[in-house]
Formats: sequence, C-alpha cells, structure tokens
Amino acid sequence: MTDTFDRDGIRFQYPTNWRPDPDAADDDGAAWTVVLQSPATAFLLVSLRPEADTPAALADQTLDALKAEYKELDADDVVETLAGRVAIGHDIDFLTLDTAVACHTRCVDTPAGPLLLMGQASEYDRDTAEPVFRAVFASLVIDAD
Repeated sequence: MTDTFDRDGIRFQYPTNWRPDPDAADDDGAAWTVVLQSPATAFLLVSLRPEADTPAALADQTLDALKAEYKELDADDVVETLAGRVAIGHDIDFLTLDTAVACHTRCVDTPAGPLLLMGQASEYDRDTAEPVFRAVFASLVIDAD
C-alpha cells in the first residue's frame, strides 16, 4: 500500500508504513521540507529550496553540509533522470557511531525552485530501505507549471 505526497506541483508515492515526521517538517512559505521516517532507522527527506541557485548548487551545498558533520565520507557524483528532468546528486557512505550509513541525494529543478531528495539508511536497514528510495524517486512527478 502507498500514500501520496502532493504539494506545489510535486508528487510522489511512499509506503504507508513510512510516516511523515511532524517534528522534522519545516514550512517557510515558499520553502518546505517533509521527512518520512521508516519503521526502522532510515528516513527520506524531500525539501523544496527556491532560494537555491540551481539543482547542482543545492547538491553541492548538501554534500558540503554532510562533509562538515562527517569528516570521513566517500561520495560519488550521480547524474540521472527523475520525473523526466536531470537529477544531480551524490551517493554517499560514512560512519557514525561505528555504524555504516548510506545516503543518496538527488536535486532536480521544478517550476517552484530546486528540489532535494535525500534518503539515508544505516547498515541495519539498508537492504530494505534502498529499494524504497529508488521507488519513491521513480514515482516523482513534477507538473510543468
């Protein structure tokens, strides 16, 4: 079963057992963030950032923020297509509290501004979370206007 998120012409589907985290939500008028929490440790963050210059700049800012927090991380550049648009981001691995973590960021342009999608999972639930990240990313629909 799936639920659908729909705001500002941006839609995606996600599993019903991944719940929006009301404490992590952020709404600043044009900019907003929603965080979906898995039943385990994984989460998916989706954030509209109209103040960002470009999706590439948003992807770099996101990576820089993670590098500031986690000094030793490995990141590979990724360019793919999501919702018929170029998506720029990184596949990132780092350690926190002796736990391996995988993080996938993708940034796409929308009529409302650059959009960040970031999925993160620890080694404990990576095998179940990563297919969810791929499915959510694949379900992304961005209206033309």
